[in-house]
Amino acid sequence: MSNSSSITQFLLLAFTDTRELQLLHFWLFLGIYLAALLGNSLIITTIACDQHLHTPMYFFLLNLSLLNLGFISTIVPKSMANSLWDTRAISYPGCAAQLFFYFFSATAEFSLLTVISYNRYVAICKPLHYGTLLGSRACVHMAAAAWASGFLNALLHTANTFSLPLCKGNALDQFFCEIPQILKLSCSDTYLSEVGLIVVSGFLVFMCFVFIMLSYVQIFRAVLRIPSEQGWHKAFSMCLPHLAVVSLFVSTAMFSHLKPPSISSPSLDLLVAVLYSVVPPAVNPLVYSMRNKEIKDSVRKVFEHLLFQHH
Repeated sequence: MSNSSSITQFLLLAFTDTRELQLLHFWLFLGIYLAALLGNSLIITTIACDQHLHTPMYFFLLNLSLLNLGFISTIVPKSMANSLWDTRAISYPGCAAQLFFYFFSATAEFSLLTVISYNRYVAICKPLHYGTLLGSRACVHMAAAAWASGFLNALLHTANTFSLPLCKGNALDQFFCEIPQILKLSCSDTYLSEVGLIVVSGFLVFMCFVFIMLSYVQIFRAVLRIPSEQGWHKAFSMCLPHLAVVSLFVSTAMFSHLKPPSISSPSLDLLVAVLYSVVPPAVNPLVYSMRNKEIKDSVRKVFEHLLFQHH
């Protein structure tokens, strides 16, 4: 039996042992990763370059895109490399770093989604107070609070998880380093403190989710008072996709972290993990920005400007 001090690496769960399917997994993840990189980089560049987009809404979207890039870059490249080289290994420090950045990006991103829903609520339900409630200083403070909450949460969970004695081998039933899987390797009752922390984090996430839902309920109520059908369509087409992505992210992440071990199976854990770790960063640019006329116009302007300079 090994203890944690002698563990130098962990073995991640392979998607498959068949070489052809390993390569398929590599190309599939590469496609998703490149789409996420392109979409999020495009949004960051466009918002940074276009003066018209220097408003609270787009400032928060720029932050969201930065976090999306961090989130997907923490997990996907390592999984792709393992499939390509037919290995399962991740070093002990690599695993700790992956867990830290994954938790950091996920917490900060969710905090930011909560801020974005508040921004929308103020814009639609209290338009006269928008300038006072969401001035530039308030926006910077909100974004900084989102990043800080991510950092603190990640530090707490990572330090706590990696201080546990591990004696049940080094194989994780997941394609990246995740707390529930590391806890399974623990051989003492001290892991209960980490379970407690996860429950507290889950409760805070749930409270944020309730806040987001209430914000959108208020928005829908305000929109339904608008007589124009065009106004309805615009508001619903803007809000419903956001709600769908947030719901997918929260429900799958909470299911993965809080479900009883009795309904755990490697294939189910794998599917659920892909739904909350790989899908949101790739679809967020489409849902939050590319459906937006102002962003589309700005992207077109940036491309035209680049082509014009080129010629």
